[in-house]
Amino acid sequence: MKNLLLGFVLISIIVVIGLTLFKYPSPKHPYIQIKNYVFSLYLATTPKDQEIGLAKFNSINSGQGMLFIFPKSRYYTFWMKNMKFPIDIIFISKDQIVDIFQNVPVATQVLLPTYTTDSKADKVLEINAGLSKKYGFQKNDKVIIKI
Repeated sequence: MKNLLLGFVLISIIVVIGLTLFKYPSPKHPYIQIKNYVFSLYLATTPKDQEIGLAKFNSINSGQGMLFIFPKSRYYTFWMKNMKFPIDIIFISKDQIVDIFQNVPVATQVLLPTYTTDSKADKVLEINAGLSKKYGFQKNDKVIIKI
């Protein structure tokens, strides 16, 4: 009986730790927080990574995103080339949201639409479509990034 109880307690502890790590990424892994929502990050830091972006995935989990980090603050343009799922594109400058394109659809035509912010940005976050509206993200929201 003691062994059964001990086993149950150990399994309960493992489940609680697992759920905590799933909800809040380990500090060893890059993440971004907007309001009370945390996304673990894929990083796009090289020109090749930035060109491909999330197009290398069929989908991502709702707790994931891709962060594009640029060396200078500029008016960056994004497209949906080879994307397999719709996304929200969030432009960030100095750890603050400056623009959001919600529910950007998968491109279905030869000429790809582009998405350019009205404000300069030094980072761009891509997350699953609809999450920025669902979580109430807005211009001027503060962003915490841990790389």
